[in-house]
Amino acid sequence: MSEAHDGRRPGSADAVDPGRFELLLVPPAPRTGWRVLPARVIAMCVVELQKLRHDRTELYTRAIQPALWLLIFGETFTHIRAIPTGGIPYIDFLAPGIIAQSAMFIAIFYGIMIIWERDAGILTKLLVTPTPRAALISGKAFASGVKALIQAVVVIVIAAALGVALTWNPLKLLGVAVVVILGSAFFSCLSITIAGIVLTRDRLMGIGQAITMPLFFASNALYPVAIMPGWLQVVSKINPLSYQVDALRGLLLGTPSHLLLDFGVLIFAALVGITTASSLLGRLAR
Repeated sequence: MSEAHDGRRPGSADAVDPGRFELLLVPPAPRTGWRVLPARVIAMCVVELQKLRHDRTELYTRAIQPALWLLIFGETFTHIRAIPTGGIPYIDFLAPGIIAQSAMFIAIFYGIMIIWERDAGILTKLLVTPTPRAALISGKAFASGVKALIQAVVVIVIAAALGVALTWNPLKLLGVAVVVILGSAFFSCLSITIAGIVLTRDRLMGIGQAITMPLFFASNALYPVAIMPGWLQVVSKINPLSYQVDALRGLLLGTPSHLLLDFGVLIFAALVGITTASSLLGRLAR
């Protein structure tokens, strides 16, 4: 009888492998070295994108403006034929510029979210974590890029419905996604940098509204650089939006472009934007 009571049942606690308790008592080894930054950038990006689950209104409302640009401005100037476009219909020429414009308009006001997080006390809590500031900024920057990518898909669908001759090559579409994300990362970091300087939402709104249209019109989004006055051509050459539009045209339409230069400028601009915004993040949280 005693031997029967001493027998261990398969489901009893004594029969559990001691190694399993070690998994509960010993925490997993933390990520170190090069794995820390990418992991935390992805985590911050996912946190930002989770907000879309609760409110998708922004995506729907922001799709109206690019649709109007293509339907009204693009269709009208296609019939006027007043702007030289290198032998392609003007609406084809315009579509990549509208993709870049809609992405910039989403990203350029991203600093407002940072100011709101500061006012709500969220930013202070994030800064006391071991997460590097560059990871916080990069996560938010690339989250804005993913939002802009959703917007770009909407514009591409509208353009295709209007008969724009776009490529459907998977590799080129992947390049389009990278270009949109890099451009949005720069402009969102520019917005966060401005937020770190002006510190208030009202000032940021004013500055954002003041620079969006000049950035748009001082690029090659609406017309070729060759027909601009000389001083505007200089401005266009230092405007990252021009390189984003040039890359999008080359990838989507197959027009002559400078893809290596475009990607190089966009990567450099995104890195400078992340560095600058990270350096001002502490000032914003004071």
